[in-house]
Amino acid sequence: MFAIFKREVRSFFTSPIGYLIVGSFLLLNGLFLWVFKGDYNIFDYGFADLGNFFLLAPWIFVFLVPAITMKSFSEERKMGTLELLLIKPISIGKLVSGKFLGAFLLCIIAIVPTVVYVFAISNLGVIEGNYDLGVVLGSYFGLLFLIAAYTSIGVFASTLSDNQIIAFIVGILLCFLIFNGFDAVSSLFTNGETQQMVQGFGAKSHFDSIARGVMDTRDLVYFISLTALFLYLTFQRLKQLPR
Repeated sequence: MFAIFKREVRSFFTSPIGYLIVGSFLLLNGLFLWVFKGDYNIFDYGFADLGNFFLLAPWIFVFLVPAITMKSFSEERKMGTLELLLIKPISIGKLVSGKFLGAFLLCIIAIVPTVVYVFAISNLGVIEGNYDLGVVLGSYFGLLFLIAAYTSIGVFASTLSDNQIIAFIVGILLCFLIFNGFDAVSSLFTNGETQQMVQGFGAKSHFDSIARGVMDTRDLVYFISLTALFLYLTFQRLKQLPR
């Protein structure tokens, strides 16, 4: 598994794609949070708060994570190297785990520079350091769980076709539906309990809960289960492919 993990990480940073994806994430966040006028702009918001970043980041990752994972297995299938990997003395589970962890690490690398935003809002407040550190930590924690789910979805999507563009589009659709689809469906119901129940199947309500600084085991179990489900589906899909 570690060999596959190292191979994935090396492939990202020996080509422009890794730098492009990390740079795109940081550039988009920087422009929307600090430059462009609008709902996400921190200066327009009027409060030294990172809430807008955690509202924006999940939507950017809906597109960036599938861009990272689209080549995970689709490129291997197109190049004919997947069959070689499957006949090597490495289990499918370790192969999937290595691909997943490699893509997940790249997403973490993209997030790390945003810690600068924490120091920025700390200095922007009327009283320096007057921000809720618990909410910030909870939001970062929730974002990591959300990204793990996105990554598992993207890796699964990459097994569905040997065309990276198709894998990319399917990954975006699945990530969008999991994150916001159930919220949209819940609006069709008038009963409050039914709305909450339907929203509970989506990732957005669980992410919002963690982002408020509330560490509920139900939210953690949801994201762990969702990630495990799509990794399992990836495993089953690879088992069905001809060798």
